[in-house]
Amino acid sequence: MRLALFDLDNTLLGGDSDHAWGDYLCERGILDPVEYKNRNDAFYQDYLAGQLNLTDYLNFSLEILAATDMAQLAEWHADFMRDCIEPIILPKALALLQQHRDAGDKLVIITATNRFVTGPIAERLGVDTLLATECEMADGRYTGRSTDVPCFREGKVARLNRWMEENGMNLEGSYFYSDSMNDLPLLEKVANPVVVDADPNLLAEAQRRGWRIMSLRD
Repeated sequence: MRLALFDLDNTLLGGDSDHAWGDYLCERGILDPVEYKNRNDAFYQDYLAGQLNLTDYLNFSLEILAATDMAQLAEWHADFMRDCIEPIILPKALALLQQHRDAGDKLVIITATNRFVTGPIAERLGVDTLLATECEMADGRYTGRSTDVPCFREGKVARLNRWMEENGMNLEGSYFYSDSMNDLPLLEKVANPVVVDADPNLLAEAQRRGWRIMSLRD
């Protein structure tokens, strides 16, 4: 079975779910709308520039999970899905996913954003397999720490390699769709790299290498 791999944020979604989660918490008055938002925005700019310190960002962004009980988190996330995620689900992305389903491909979302944020989004998109940055849990609640290899840059390749070994899969004929220069290590590995609404650095790289370039937004 051929693999069809998809980045999530700014690829299948017309926005960044991780950043949007922080904005949601600020807009609802759950977190400080000035201090937290400024730091969240600064981390996002670092990500776009390819300069994100992932450890610092995870310590920052996962703190709210440790401070909140699971029932409240579930309630917030349901609101977040309705108000923030549904409006940025791209019809052309849903069509692309269906195209690969119809071709008999194995669909996988592979994202640096943590599983708490992205699990329900993958489910909404009808994708059963999600490789994401993992949130540590203990005694039935989040600890505020990540666990396993973060699913970011070379970590995406490491996590995918392990998953393929465990599931008897390989990259023969594979596709990977992404918008971000941070995903260059995985784009270089697949048979069919496709850049989607790419950032300027990735767009230039794709043009240089003759990779397929597409938009799910136009």
